[in-house]
Amino acid sequence: MKRCFAMKGGYIMRYIFVFIFHLHVLMSFGQQVDVIKSEQLFQMVENCEYKDKIQVYNFWATWCAPCIREIPQFESVNELNENVNVTLISLDDVDLLNKKVKPFILKKAIKSKVMLLDETDFNEIISRIDESWSGAIPATLIVDCRSGHKFFYEQEFTEDELIKTIDNLIDSP
Repeated sequence: MKRCFAMKGGYIMRYIFVFIFHLHVLMSFGQQVDVIKSEQLFQMVENCEYKDKIQVYNFWATWCAPCIREIPQFESVNELNENVNVTLISLDDVDLLNKKVKPFILKKAIKSKVMLLDETDFNEIISRIDESWSGAIPATLIVDCRSGHKFFYEQEFTEDELIKTIDNLIDSP
């Protein structure tokens, strides 16, 4: 009886080990989340990595229900429109990177670039992104890198609203 239990226990331990190993591998190869400071964010916004595209910065957090609802819209736009590059900027606490943010990204299979803003005082950041930003999220900054024009939206986007907004920018000179 002891031997039978020991074998079952051995199999259980082996399965637990295999499960943990696979989970580790999945987390290692999942979407990269870069941790950035505010100055890096401002440089990204000002320098426009893709000069011939529309750059979309969506500010969100794992605890924000409207933010989570609109992420699929940004994912869709990022995948289907070659003229658009989406970056999701998480405002979660940096201590939650491995506990909440990365698992969320993995679970939702997010393919857009994801960054976590490592700051504690957002007051200066908010006003530098846009003077009209109250600090509420979701919030989105869209930069037309072709012209340098910036457009800020403090709202939850529906898919139609987001597509229409971006299409209007793409079609403008």
